[in-house]
Amino acid sequence: SKAPHPLVRSSAHAQQSQSRRGSPSRLSTQAMGPCGFVSTCSAWTGEPVATSVACRSVVTRQASRHERGRGRKRAQAPVRGSVAQPNAPAVTDLPQVEPKPTKHDLATGRNPNRVKVFDTTLRDGEQSPGATLTADEKVVIARQLAKLGVDIIEAGFPIASEGDFLGVKMVAETVGTLENPPIICGLARAMEKDIDRCWEAIKYAQFPRIHTFIASSDIHMEHKLKKTREEVLEIAKVMVTRAKSLCEDVEFSAEDATRSDPEFLYELYKIAIEAGATTVNVPDTVGYVTPVEFGTLVQKLRQNIPALQTGEVTISVHGHDDLGMAVANFMSAIENGARQVECTINGIGERAGNAALEEIVMALHVRRQYYNGILNRPGEEMLTNIDKTEIYSTSRMVSKFTGMSVQPNKAIVGQNAFAHESGIHQDGVLKNRLTYEIMDAQSIGLTENNIVLGKHSGRHALRTRLQELGVELSPTELNRAFVRFKELADKKKEITTWDLQSLVSDELKSSGLDTIDIDQLQVFCGVD
Repeated sequence: SKAPHPLVRSSAHAQQSQSRRGSPSRLSTQAMGPCGFVSTCSAWTGEPVATSVACRSVVTRQASRHERGRGRKRAQAPVRGSVAQPNAPAVTDLPQVEPKPTKHDLATGRNPNRVKVFDTTLRDGEQSPGATLTADEKVVIARQLAKLGVDIIEAGFPIASEGDFLGVKMVAETVGTLENPPIICGLARAMEKDIDRCWEAIKYAQFPRIHTFIASSDIHMEHKLKKTREEVLEIAKVMVTRAKSLCEDVEFSAEDATRSDPEFLYELYKIAIEAGATTVNVPDTVGYVTPVEFGTLVQKLRQNIPALQTGEVTISVHGHDDLGMAVANFMSAIENGARQVECTINGIGERAGNAALEEIVMALHVRRQYYNGILNRPGEEMLTNIDKTEIYSTSRMVSKFTGMSVQPNKAIVGQNAFAHESGIHQDGVLKNRLTYEIMDAQSIGLTENNIVLGKHSGRHALRTRLQELGVELSPTELNRAFVRFKELADKKKEITTWDLQSLVSDELKSSGLDTIDIDQLQVFCGVD
């Protein structure tokens, strides 16, 4: 038997030896992830294999060697998340969370079994370099976020400055008192002055929330806080208790959770819950974790903290996009029991940004049969409270106020998200948009998709655009115009309406119709 993979602690060899003596074949591996937690994966021959992606390949290789020796054919493991399995089982072996309705749920009529959307555009998003917002701008964006349907608005960090305090206070007084208001949240370090200042800003809202945090990773505790684990535990207990004495709704975050010792995390979250936290947030503060690791961490938290299995305490996730995996991490966390996602419009935020709200919401919408199957919900039921038709206008508003342009190829809200230049794609979309679009542009508030005329475009796209301009050409005329169109497209990045009008004019001229030649054109302009 070959030695196991150096990154995997395996007991498969002993079990293989036992299975050759006639006992049932069972393989088991334990993989240590970079976050420090251990995920156990098991496979029984003849049954579907339910393992994490990280260790599935190791199990598969060992199972293949074992069963070749026994002369048996191994059953194929289903690929989780494939299109053919919209109702695939959840990654976790634990039963799915059945959240208890909160006062906010009951007052606003929101489904307690939804995925709650916690928008931190006005707090973490504003921390993007150059994206500072005034108090008035925060109120305008907050009103749009409420119209969008977000559940919680983190309006700012009140202790940070007088301006931020005023912005949070104004959001609480206006948006927090609407007829169907979101929860208005303020951020506070686990310090009494922060918590008191936060409460002074948010207390005007109908549903206020204090979000307090303290670092939990060894590197943060040693180099930033200069605190021991015991001191951090005591601070968390005292400060969550303080927040609870002021505000009924308290959220607790363990900063840099994904690089923390899991055993310490269990203890820290337990203390915070006992002190009164109603939401516990698991932040991937530096965008370090992978989807499988994040899902496994959420699963382990549920396994080791009984209060997270009752539905009375919400598991939230927060993450940054330093490795480009923030949204994927959140989807994995949802599969494993997270019921609140902390995100921003356009994915703005510190460094590489946060998980993008629009991407999470549309992923849950487009693949709702898959995710509803995992969460044991009706297949077509909406998973969030978001009004998707407000996504595009919200994106453009945030871009305008922050001065941060949306990259053209940004998913969902980018200029090219529903644009097609390839002739093959254009032909398919014009015949049936479902050929190359998995969502309707109108579903996010766009009136139509965008056919971009360029060197890859075909006759169908050119004819359609000319018809939109009220121009009908015969097949012969269209062919001649198409040749000129291709010649021009090789010289320009995009063909404009003016270019098309010029092409049509040339075609009419070449057809022998009477035209006017301009020998000279002189324009005078000025003021009286």
